[in-house]
Amino acid sequence: MSRYRDAGVNIRRGEEAVERIRELCRSTFNANVVGDLGGFAGAYRVPGFPGQLLAASMDGVGTKLKVAILCGKHDTIGADLVRHCGNDILVHGAIPLFFLDYVAMGSLDPQRVEELVPGLALGCRDVGCALIGGETAEMPGVYAAGDYDLAGAIVGLAPEAEWIDGSKIAAGDILLGLPAVGLHTNGYSLARKILFETMGLAVQDRSPFGDWTVGQELLKSHPYYGPQVRIARAAGAVRGMAHITGGGIPGNLVRVLPTGLSAEVKIGSWPELPVFRFLRDAGRVSEAEAYEVWNMGLGMILAVKREDAPAVERALEQAGHPRYRVGAVTKGRHEVRLTA
Repeated sequence: MSRYRDAGVNIRRGEEAVERIRELCRSTFNANVVGDLGGFAGAYRVPGFPGQLLAASMDGVGTKLKVAILCGKHDTIGADLVRHCGNDILVHGAIPLFFLDYVAMGSLDPQRVEELVPGLALGCRDVGCALIGGETAEMPGVYAAGDYDLAGAIVGLAPEAEWIDGSKIAAGDILLGLPAVGLHTNGYSLARKILFETMGLAVQDRSPFGDWTVGQELLKSHPYYGPQVRIARAAGAVRGMAHITGGGIPGNLVRVLPTGLSAEVKIGSWPELPVFRFLRDAGRVSEAEAYEVWNMGLGMILAVKREDAPAVERALEQAGHPRYRVGAVTKGRHEVRLTA
């Protein structure tokens, strides 16, 4: 049976690391900090501009980079990064302003940098922000020849009165799921172990779960959900949103639930993508593990006021955006329950 930690990633250690530094981070807070650690983005009041918040988030794309290197294709990975970060501030209702990138290599390769920037620029155009700068680092002895790292930070703006943090979520709210296109930017260490080590496949091989190559499947681009969220918020009360990244549906949806509330998510209420069915079967991955590692076909979940849910669903459908009613919020002990 394949597990994420056997592929080199331990989610529990990541959670422990955050807990170990939580109080140190809080010791730096001042009166302009809004909220606490644990959100998808941090929020800071703009001095001199009452009622306005800066939202900031940063991330990487994990070992999806290894797939890009194997495929020799580096012009899309930057778009994944920007869209991922854009979604992390989108869930709080923020409008993206600008983005900064960080590229590190053992020996700086100007051509590789040039290959990466078109993806970054495309992602910035998609989310509506400016790529205003960044940093390139040459670190011999840290990165092997041909390897590199890519990370970035996004900053956006939101009215404090319209900041979305899940605090208004109530029992009875409907959970609407927006579909994923693939793995997006998470769970690649386990996926690579199953596909390349267990199954012995290569990136150029025909995919066992679609009419394309393994590499093309794994490099499918992370989408930005800004258009869907704007339509949903215009049609009804969206009280909270979860970007389904590392930690899967349970680990991300719980982050926006107020104390005393739980979420029930019904498995089978949305299509499970073929890639996830294959990975589960080929790697003998348990259901609990799969739902904690991968998005399992949902890239974003919206918690919508029950009375407004039909109008939100109708607006998304009329705009041509698929959505699925995947569950509801209930009274409970602050957890996400996956039900059959």
